[in-house]
Amino acid sequence: EYTAAGGEGLLAFAAKLPGQIVPLDIAPGHGYMVHRHGFMCGTIGVQFSIGFQQRLGAGVFGGTGFRMQRLTGQGRAWVELHGEVVVYDLQPGNTLRVHPGQVGMYQESVQFNIVTVPGIQNMFFGGSGLFLAALTGPGRVWLQSMSMHHLAHAIQEYLPKAG
Repeated sequence: EYTAAGGEGLLAFAAKLPGQIVPLDIAPGHGYMVHRHGFMCGTIGVQFSIGFQQRLGAGVFGGTGFRMQRLTGQGRAWVELHGEVVVYDLQPGNTLRVHPGQVGMYQESVQFNIVTVPGIQNMFFGGSGLFLAALTGPGRVWLQSMSMHHLAHAIQEYLPKAG
């Protein structure tokens, strides 16, 4: 907890990667699920916890892309999303299927599931692996074009080698 000494002031913070910092107004019954590196800070009343998915397979088989943080309570929170951010407003029953690493955050009203990519050829040639995140409305979804994992993989060849 931080309390300003001497009256009101200005608080500034920066994201770890290029992207956007998104302010969220959180109210009872209107929480958010956020990617595991997303939560930056929140006002008193915002509750932060680990959001476990409906299926065991989400955490076991999906790798780091499926671990989400849950923001609930009452107050304002700030979330960082990496790269270009695209927002979708899903109508009831509409489903969006994406690579799990591109899921930045979504409203708790959105249903999140893991689906397998059909076809044996995807086991060998699919760039997204065997699993996709399926997000079903109603609710808002924020997708991010970059993840820490993808950035680390992209710059790996430029880092000095040991030995």
